Formats: sequence, structure tokens, C-alpha cells
Amino acid sequence: MNTVETVDFMDAKDAPGECKGSIISSLINGLRTIIILLAFFLPVFFAIHYMSYWMRLEGRLNGTQADIFWSTVGWFIGVKLVIFAWFGVHRSWGRFHTFYDLVNLLKATTCATVVTVLVNRFVLPQESIPRGIFLLDWGTTIVIIGGARAFLRLLHEGGSSLLFNVDRIPAFIVGANDAGESLLRTIIRDGSSTYRVVGFIDDNSRRLGTRIGGVRIVGTLEQTCQLALHRGVKQVFIASGELSGRQIRNLVEDTRRHQIHVKVLPSFEQLLKGHLAIHPRPVAIDDLLQRESVELDMKNIHKWIDHRTLMVTGSAGSIGSEICRQLLKYSPKRLVLVDRSENGQFFLERELRQMYPDVELNVCIADILDQRRIANILEEYQPDVIFHAAAYKHVPLMEDHPGEAVKNIVAATRRLADLSMTHGVESFVMISTDKAVNPTSVMGVCKRVAELYVQSLSNMSDCRFVTVRFGNVLDSAGSVVQVFREQIAHGGPVTVTDPKMERYFMTIPEAARLVIQAGTIGKTGQIMVLDMGDPVRIVDLASDMIRLSGLRVGEDIEIEFSGLRPGEKLYEELRASGEQQLPTLHDKITVADHRPCNPQQILAAIDDLERTAVEKPHEVVALLQSIVPEYHSDQNGSLRPRIIAA
Repeated sequence: MNTVETVDFMDAKDAPGECKGSIISSLINGLRTIIILLAFFLPVFFAIHYMSYWMRLEGRLNGTQADIFWSTVGWFIGVKLVIFAWFGVHRSWGRFHTFYDLVNLLKATTCATVVTVLVNRFVLPQESIPRGIFLLDWGTTIVIIGGARAFLRLLHEGGSSLLFNVDRIPAFIVGANDAGESLLRTIIRDGSSTYRVVGFIDDNSRRLGTRIGGVRIVGTLEQTCQLALHRGVKQVFIASGELSGRQIRNLVEDTRRHQIHVKVLPSFEQLLKGHLAIHPRPVAIDDLLQRESVELDMKNIHKWIDHRTLMVTGSAGSIGSEICRQLLKYSPKRLVLVDRSENGQFFLERELRQMYPDVELNVCIADILDQRRIANILEEYQPDVIFHAAAYKHVPLMEDHPGEAVKNIVAATRRLADLSMTHGVESFVMISTDKAVNPTSVMGVCKRVAELYVQSLSNMSDCRFVTVRFGNVLDSAGSVVQVFREQIAHGGPVTVTDPKMERYFMTIPEAARLVIQAGTIGKTGQIMVLDMGDPVRIVDLASDMIRLSGLRVGEDIEIEFSGLRPGEKLYEELRASGEQQLPTLHDKITVADHRPCNPQQILAAIDDLERTAVEKPHEVVALLQSIVPEYHSDQNGSLRPRIIAA
């Protein structure tokens, strides 16, 4: 009781002090406003009013007009001071003066003019101010006050560097858009900046000759090097996401030969999310491989996801975690994360709860092969949609453990799909891979068997079964980019299996977004194939990463060819034997049209495969080949590569 009374007493005691502090602060701010108005605006308004009379009377201010001026100037200026204080015009000065402050000035001046006209007309009719004076005073006020603000902003933004030729590095900005204009303003405002923007580069030739912030758009992307040499430009800035990977690759190749540096600045989305600092960075491998942004059918995605319970298996993995991030951008009722990785789930939950504190997250530690555990999860949370991303993915490792590949990929998918039917799941989206096309690896053929099983269920329940197939994901855990980065950090050599090897690459966010889009538009039993762009030679990827690290191929870092590993092939394929690619409503997604296999046959084959994986794992490869005839592999595990003609 004593403690409670003491706290109440102290709160009551402190309250008047806080109130007094607030009153004193308000009085100080009010006094500051009065001082600014009297010290600056009073003489300026007097000069403007006098100038208006002088212009209206052509310099002859005497007699009756002089009497009217002196008898009305006091209340006229007083009205303007009150209205300008009301609009807060005195607060908007210096480097942050914007167009909106000019609009506010226009409103204040117009309001003051209207009020003075009304006072002159109805309150003091015996001392009539000439009507032209009001218009002249209105226009002169805007010009003088607005001009003074603009001049102060010019001084704040390094007026000397704009008015005089200073010793700064001439630079181009690629992209005559909002990002480019913002970068220009940042460089201008930064008094310590070492750069001077001499031109914009833009792909739209119709913009050539126009200006942004006083800087001219001088040429197109193909003309960058020629224009840079002509103007002495040594630095080119690119806003992240403004160019495709191919365009950045070509630009980097051209500028490297002429010793012109290219740097990438973060995009607005990256800055708003706080993913990185506001500093230009060297071109990274992500920039060279990125593609045009993907436009999604937001209306149908919202209709499919909003207010639904969603479940993601393999949620701690690279693709699964990104699918979770993308799904939370919509409005799901609940998101259930299922993975057996304790650490992965722990860090993912922390990240997602910070980003989306209002969404209900349920984190489950579980193995997909534990059928009773998964059944309990489905019973408890009753998901409407399941994204099945849990699977082994490393090709050479699965060659040595084919039985485990069958368990983790084929058996896990079968059991989860069966449970989805019995627990009323509306949609089941399975994540597959292009390695399932004419497979040459255990991992690829297991994915193909899983595809066949999921496809065979299309007419057996109300659940909509959709498979999404795509290629390599850039910079995912254990990917070739991470391996190369580590090898470069240790001084090399960088190991490439074969100089002819090519792979398709997608960024993690792009793959996740398209998986969601494919799940939205796919019909039951369909295999959706994502557009993976152009294939990239792995040796070119290695060379780019070495050069982007500031090193030289063959001098600082060697590239060694190690030969194909078990299960690998030189070229990934987009179309399996007997498949046709059919268009969909989305230009980045097609359907791999293939007649579904008999459900009883594939079920019997998988039963046999699961038994073999447990009892005789060394016989799994031969059994897989009997299920998927297009699967090619030696009994020794070595690969006969299938070279696909261009």
C-alpha cells in the first residue's frame, strides 16, 4: 500500500512540472515566431507593398495615393503576417525547401490577398486601395519570398559547385527516372561529394536532349562508353534493378576495356526495408544475372491467399524461407512453417516476426517422413494451401545415397500428398526442378517420380495438385556461387567441371514469386515450368566473379576443370521426352503437357521403390530406371552426358 501511495504521489507531483514545461516550450516557440515575422517578414512585406504602389503609379507615389498608402500599410501588412504565421510559411527554409512549400506559399499569399480585398471593400471603404495593387502585391510576394527560399537552398546544396567549375570526378547516371533523379539530388546536396554528374543515360531514345534537374539526357546505353570517353567520364552509376543482367554484363564488359568504373546503388525497396547502407557498391554477380522484373497477377493471388491458412514444408531452406517472406506480403490468416532444422526455424521465426508482427506464425519442428506428426499438424492447423519445398538437392551427394534420396523426395512427397487429400487441403503445390527433365541423376529422377505421383492424383480428390518446375537458384545455400566465392577468398583455384557446362539461374525472390503465381493459375495435375531465361556458361560465371573481386583470371586466380561429377550433365533441359510446352495466362510460366500415368501403376512402383530403399538401397538406381525410362545412369554411378543440340 505504501508503495502504491508513493508512486501516485510522485506522478501527481511531476504532472504540474511537465505541464509547465510544455507551456514554457509553447511560449518560446511563439516568441520565436513573432521575432522571425517582425525581423524578416515585416520589412520585406513593407518593401513589397511599397514596390507594388511604385510599379502601379510608375514611380509617382505622392498626394492622395501616398496618403492611402500610409493609412493602409499597417493593417495590410498585419493581415499578411497573421495569415503567413497561420500557414507556417516561416518554417520552410533552407535545403529541404520543396515544391510543396512553394504551393503552401501560394496558398498563404492568395488567402492574404483575398482577406485584404474583403477588408478594404467592406471594413474601410473610405480608404480604397487601387485594385491593381492587390495583384501586384500578390505576384511580387510570391517572386521575392519564393526566390529567397530557392537561393538559400542553392547555397545549402553547394552553390559554388553549381556556379563554378570545381575539381570533381565527372559521372553518368544510368536511368532517367525517379531513382536517377534522387541520386542526382543526393550528389548535389552532398558538399563533400567527389562526383559531378554530367549526363544521364537512358534506353528511351525519345528522351534524348531533355533534362532532369538541369542535367541533360545525353545518350542511350549502347553509347555509354563513346560518350564517356568524349566527356572524360570515369564513373557510371546504376540504380539496382534498373537494368537486366544481360545489359549490366554488356556494360561492364565495355567499360572495363576503357577503365571506366561502374557502381550499383541500392533500390528504393532495398533502402526502405533497411537491407543495406546508402553507399555505391561495385557490380556484383547478382547484377549480372538478374533479369527483368516479374509482373504478377496480384488480384488472383490475393484472392487465393488472403485470409487462408498456408503451410510451407522445408521452410528453413533457401526457397522455402523466401516463399514464406513472399506469402506474408499478402494477407494470410496463418502461416505454418514445417522443417526439421531447429536452427533454421529459430532464425526464420525471429526474422518473420520482426517483419510481420501482426501475422499469426506457427513454427513446427517436424520430419515429413514422420507421418503421424505431420497428420497431427494438419489436424491442428487445417491448412488450405501447402507449398511442399522440403527435399534433398545436392546431386553428387544423392548419387552416393540413392536410398535416402528416395525416402526424402519420393516417399515424403507421397505421404504428404496422401495426407493432404484426407485432411481437406484445397491446393498442394510441389516444388520440382529442371533436373527432373530427362534425368541423369538420382536426385533428378526421384523428383521426376514425385512429379508422376502428384500428377496421378489429379482425379482422385478435390485437392488441386500443381507441380512447379524451375532451375538453379542464384546464391542459395550450397550453390555454385557460394562455392566460387569461398574459393576466390582462399586465393583459388576456382574449380569448374567442364568448359561447356551451362545452367539456368533464377534469383531466390524471383523463383518464390513465380512459384506462388504458378500455384495460383495452375490446374490440377499440371506441371508448371518457369521461364528461366538464357543459360549461363559456368566458366563465364567463374570468370565474372573473379574479375568482380578485383582480380585477374589466370594471373591472380586460376580456373581448373575437374570433369563431370556423378549425376551431372553438361546442359539442363526444359522439355522432357513426350512433353509439349503450352502457354498460360502468365508469359513467364508454361505448362509441360504430359499424359498422367496410371495411379495404380505408379503407386505399386513407389511401394516397391520404398521397400528397396530400406532393404536393398544398392538396387535403387536400376529400379528408378525401370520406372522412368528416360533416366540414364551407369551402375557405377558415372554419367553419360546428354548433349542437347542448339
